[in-house]
Amino acid sequence: MTDESSNLEHRWTNLRASMMKTFGKKPDLNAILFLIGIQELGRGISDFTKEEKQDLMHIATCKVFSLSGFYELERVDEEGWPHYRSVKPIPFTNLKDQERMLKWHILEYFDRADEI
Repeated sequence: MTDESSNLEHRWTNLRASMMKTFGKKPDLNAILFLIGIQELGRGISDFTKEEKQDLMHIATCKVFSLSGFYELERVDEEGWPHYRSVKPIPFTNLKDQERMLKWHILEYFDRADEI
């Protein structure tokens, strides 16, 4: 394991531990994406349909990848849901790299949120 990936995993573990203190259980990648989606929607936690939960995770994925210019916010619809458009393809080579890149972007998202 390289120093960079070791640091990434260390930061990821710390993020999950921090969330465990807040929510009472350690969230996985999908749960963290769901929480980011809720944050980006800006309505707070409520009952979401299965389709809305999938949409929230999609919003989160687009939002975190927008930090590197892969997506950009196109519009917010009349119900307050953000819509993103792809600007450039995400260079995934395999599932492990995809997960690593997603974790990095999620950590970047929270780093930037802490600066506000």
